[in-house]
Amino acid sequence: MEKKMFQRLLKARSVVYFKARSTSRDAETDRARATSIYRSIEDALQGAMAEQANLKSSVDEALARSAVTLGNDSDEYLTRDPQDNHYQNLLGSEIAEGERRLNELEVTIRHIQFLKTALVTRFPDFGFGDNIPHAKDIG
Repeated sequence: MEKKMFQRLLKARSVVYFKARSTSRDAETDRARATSIYRSIEDALQGAMAEQANLKSSVDEALARSAVTLGNDSDEYLTRDPQDNHYQNLLGSEIAEGERRLNELEVTIRHIQFLKTALVTRFPDFGFGDNIPHAKDIG
């Protein structure tokens, strides 16, 4: 009885056989996976760089406003209106927070660039470059 079952199993398996995909299909699948990662890295990098540029502009604007309201006399702070002091303190806090975030973004951008470099060097045959559209460009 066991012998007959085993023979039927072998017959059934002989009809269904394993077939590997073609080499070109494997390469296409691998390229699609790596390209997806590349696009994600590029989108993250562009987003961080855009945030950095906008924040730098805002910090520069806050610094300019602070300089204008600060005055240029050495003893200006002694006669400054309390409301102006409060405004200076607010600007100072905004500037400090903006500079803190700019420093964080600089580190983050370097890390993302490292990931991009690692991916490009690990898959040199895939020719990553500007010809790969970003997710935001695809629609």
